[in-house]
Amino acid sequence: MYIVVRSSADTMSSSGPFVVHNDAFRAMLGEGPTLELLAENDSYPFAHEAGIFIASRNELFITSNRIHDAVAGQRVQISRVHLDKPSASSPVTCEEISVPIPMANGGVNYKDGIIVCAQGSMDAPSGLYHMSITPPYSTTLLKSDFHGRPFNSVNDVIVHSDGTIWFTDPIYGYEQGYRPAPRLPNQVYRFNPVDGSIRAMADGFGRPNGICFSPDEKVVYVTDTDWIHGDGTSDDTRPSSIYAFDVVLYHGQPFLTNRRLFAMADSAIPDGIKTDLKGNVYSGCGDGVNVWSPGGELLGRILVEGGVANFCFGRNGEMFLLNESRLWKASLKGAVKGALLGI
Repeated sequence: MYIVVRSSADTMSSSGPFVVHNDAFRAMLGEGPTLELLAENDSYPFAHEAGIFIASRNELFITSNRIHDAVAGQRVQISRVHLDKPSASSPVTCEEISVPIPMANGGVNYKDGIIVCAQGSMDAPSGLYHMSITPPYSTTLLKSDFHGRPFNSVNDVIVHSDGTIWFTDPIYGYEQGYRPAPRLPNQVYRFNPVDGSIRAMADGFGRPNGICFSPDEKVVYVTDTDWIHGDGTSDDTRPSSIYAFDVVLYHGQPFLTNRRLFAMADSAIPDGIKTDLKGNVYSGCGDGVNVWSPGGELLGRILVEGGVANFCFGRNGEMFLLNESRLWKASLKGAVKGALLGI
């Protein structure tokens, strides 16, 4: 466990990290937006992915970037962030927890717990795990294969209101040396936990990564982070883009149609992705969080040095930004609410 005390010197005003490209973003910021450092740990990149806000407990679950251990090899650390504080000077507490989820990555709220994506290892499968949010943090593997063919490195996940689970599966684990050779393309899948059915929903990606729905669930957004491969090489001619798909029904079943380029990140890659209740699209990019209108126009940015891999909404305009060795809280106008929880 590690504890970091917030400092007023770490709070930045609207003159610093908030860049307005369109007046609509100025309205979203309100009168006094702030960016506040909540926690820092220079020993390893504890704040990388997931970002799952538990409103009933005022807590976050987050996953680290890869940690290279001389004995255990590559691993990922899950942390539980306690946000409740009796006073402004009290510390934010990050509790490291131990669960058997190999190379955990993205995650989402699910029923009375959360779903965490396991990228897998050479010995343990990649897949979707249901995890409780209280000790002893029991876990259940929900799905690890497509009709017998193992997933590559399940990366990010979202849950539809009908109970189905949609997720991305790029080949980063193989490229980074902790997964066997891929046996599936880079694709998006839909899993129905009620009947156990699994479908491939979209292909043609370089490296599918973040995924989310529009507030009305008529559109799916998927980030393609092909710009950077698992070996660390990047290529400016490869996609660093967000694609949008319409969700339509044929014969009573959902299909993704009308694939279109929604936006391109000009700084590194668009990684984690979320929408607010008005349909604006947010993505963690190489310069922080970029925000687009539902029509794909860049509205503004929340600049964070080193970029943001993922993030989540809290209550009333709160956003928790994962910046590798730092965890930040951005406070926008209270009317800004994430579509996932609607608070």
